[in-house]
Amino acid sequence: MKIAANLSMLFTDRPLIERVIAARVAGFDGVEIQFPYELPAIRLKEVLEAAGLPLLLINLPAGDLMSGGPGLAAVPERQEEFDVGLEQALSYAAMTRPRFVNVLAGRLADGVPRDQAMACLVNNLRKVAEAFAVLRIGVLCEAINPLDMPGFLISTPEQLSDLLHRVDHPNLQAQYDLYHMARQGVDLAAGARLLAGRIGHVQFADCPGRGEPGTGTLDFASAIRALRDNGYEGWLGAEYKPTAPTAETLDWLAQWRSF
Repeated sequence: MKIAANLSMLFTDRPLIERVIAARVAGFDGVEIQFPYELPAIRLKEVLEAAGLPLLLINLPAGDLMSGGPGLAAVPERQEEFDVGLEQALSYAAMTRPRFVNVLAGRLADGVPRDQAMACLVNNLRKVAEAFAVLRIGVLCEAINPLDMPGFLISTPEQLSDLLHRVDHPNLQAQYDLYHMARQGVDLAAGARLLAGRIGHVQFADCPGRGEPGTGTLDFASAIRALRDNGYEGWLGAEYKPTAPTAETLDWLAQWRSF
C-alpha cells in the first residue's frame, strides 16, 4: 500500500509549502492536508508538481470545529456558511486535484435535536458528493472518537455505516481512521468487515498517545491485514503527532513496505 504524509501533523517545524518537499525527501508516496486554504491553490499545485507527489486528501472548511465548536455540516442555522465552504473547496480542489475531500460531521450543536442534525448532515453529504462527482473527486466522511472530541456526531463504524446508507450516493465512502477506532476500543478487524467495500481512505496513528507507529500498542500488521482481507487496497495516511522532529520518527516507514 502507498503511504501519504499528513502535512497538518508532520514536518510542522517548517512552513506548509516546504513540507511537501520534506515528505518527498523522507520517502512518502503522497501527501494530505487537513485545511490547506491558507496557501493559494496555484502555489500548492506548483509545489506538488515539483515534488512529483499526488494530493490525496483535503477537508471541507469546518468553521469552528477545531476550536471546540459544532462545525458546519450538521448545523441547520449554519447552512449558508457550509455552502460557502463547499464552493471554496470546489474551487480549491479544481486546481489542486485531491483524490478525496473529507467532510467532518462535527459536534451536536446546542439546541439542535440529534435527528435534525443528522438530517442536515445527510443532505449536506449528498450535496457535496454530487458536486464533487462532476470533478471526479471522491467524498469521504469519518468516525472520530468521542474521548478526544466529545459530542462528535459520528463515532463508531456502525454509525458511519448507517450514515453511508442514509446518504446513499455512489461518490461517498468511509474514511477509516485506525487511531480513532482503537482509542475507543473498537475491534479494528470487525470495523473493516462492517465497512468492507465502502472504505475510500485509511489514516493511522499509534494508540494510546497518537504518536508514530511503535510508540503505543496498536498492532498495525494485523489491522492492515484485516483491511486487505476485506478488499481495501488504497492508501494509508500517516496522521500522527510526532514525539520528536518528524524525520526522526520514520523508522517504521521502510518496514511497512513489506506489509
